[in-house]
Amino acid sequence: MSSFFSNLFNRNNDPKSIVSFDVLYEVYSHLYHESSRLNFKMKGIHDTVSVTLYSIPDSFDHDEGKAEIKKAGFNNAYEILNEVYKKVNIGPLSDEEIKEGLNYYYIHIEFFSKPAPEMKKHLKHVLNNFIVFFCCTDSMETNDFKLLYNNSYFYDYTRGLLELKAVDIKEPTNEIQKIGFKDFEIVLQGICEYLGAEIPATVVKPSTESLIAESTSVEHFQEFLRLISRGEMKDELLEDQARTLFEAYEEGVEDYDYDDEFDFFEGINSWQSDWKFDAEEAEAIVSDLIDQDFKFDYPEETYSHDLFPYIQKELAKQELELMSYDTKGDSYLFFVANKNDVDRILELSELTKIEIDQL
Repeated sequence: MSSFFSNLFNRNNDPKSIVSFDVLYEVYSHLYHESSRLNFKMKGIHDTVSVTLYSIPDSFDHDEGKAEIKKAGFNNAYEILNEVYKKVNIGPLSDEEIKEGLNYYYIHIEFFSKPAPEMKKHLKHVLNNFIVFFCCTDSMETNDFKLLYNNSYFYDYTRGLLELKAVDIKEPTNEIQKIGFKDFEIVLQGICEYLGAEIPATVVKPSTESLIAESTSVEHFQEFLRLISRGEMKDELLEDQARTLFEAYEEGVEDYDYDDEFDFFEGINSWQSDWKFDAEEAEAIVSDLIDQDFKFDYPEETYSHDLFPYIQKELAKQELELMSYDTKGDSYLFFVANKNDVDRILELSELTKIEIDQL
């Protein structure tokens, strides 16, 4: 059996927003009746979107869960639930209600967002955790929900729940929340598309396009190599490298090692550089990459990655952009892409699992 408890305040439901009770409850119904966990890929979202239906106490009824509860200073999962309920103004369970042994369900949605430009020096992707609890407002029936959020990994799941913050999707309090909350709307639409769930006609959809990622094929690797080489890679080499990379992808190889087996930058005009470089070296690098003399304006005493905005500004005049393959180390593997191909390169980067950095 399951149960939901009363919310102390007014109902949280905007019929125009996709973050609404009708949409979220549709997702809950699928998770409850069909599959308690979804993992799928979306366009524009790094890695995998994960959607899981948890229940208290059953989801914590194992050795690790019990150890986490004890470590947090509580006796059982219901006490954890009451602590979380306090954050969202849901009335706590009484001793009598706990003795009934009902399960209390919630949805956990995880995905990664791209950080704001100023964050990219430190972060490539930001993890978002959204927790959805259902409840009742002025009703005996379930008709409302509350959201909790954080952007940390749940290494200790119980501790992760306790560290969540109650949030209003319309009122982000910092830049990370602003990005994550906007992406949550897109992700929720993607979840509905993946499930085939109908979105109410009153809802203003964040996107008019299909959001589910394409199934990766050898043609995606061919397109990827063609774009990062700006069409200059010879067909025979391109097809050979694409086939090698696709075979590695199918075998589950996670990292493409530039210095070893996957030398797929052969035939691409690229330049590997230490992470320390000055403006003169950058000008020489880019001149070689675009096969013409390249100069750019920059403030004095500016070095390394702090030069990127000034390089990009000058390259943009030719509809070009400097990018880098992720070498997994303290170096860059630079290449120049056509600016109108950048979004597609990043999409293909997600599909092929070949990580490309937008500088």
